[in-house]
Amino acid sequence: MRISARADYAVCAAVLLAAAPGGGPLKAEAMAEAQDIPHKFLEGILGDMRRGGLVRSQRGGNGGYWLARPAESISVADVIRAVDGPLVSVRGVRPPELSYTGPAEPLQPLWVALRAGVRQILEGVTIAAIAADRLPEGVSALTEDPAAWTNP
Repeated sequence: MRISARADYAVCAAVLLAAAPGGGPLKAEAMAEAQDIPHKFLEGILGDMRRGGLVRSQRGGNGGYWLARPAESISVADVIRAVDGPLVSVRGVRPPELSYTGPAEPLQPLWVALRAGVRQILEGVTIAAIAADRLPEGVSALTEDPAAWTNP
């Protein structure tokens, strides 16, 4: 599974907004500079997040972006879906819509299980938890295995 640059930058931006003093607003340019994100790319991402109901924006000298709802109610999955669509797809198709025949039949339940696992983690971590450096215990436990940090 790959996390796109769009998704990574979107989660970073959401965390910056959650950590902003007084809840923001923050200028896109400042966020882009703080996280070394191309400014125009971030503007497009923030537009997707605005259309997805995750951020609000205001133009002008006192304008910028801020979260549209409390960071505790925004999951990492919400952010990824807003900028990239479904969390897990196979060849652009959601796993339950796939079908295989013969010896490949067990692939569909495998992909469904993968999607369930990804959803369990990404829906269980809020932007507020990341901003406060308080990942859920189950997620933190997964990172304690040294093999989690290496590629086979």
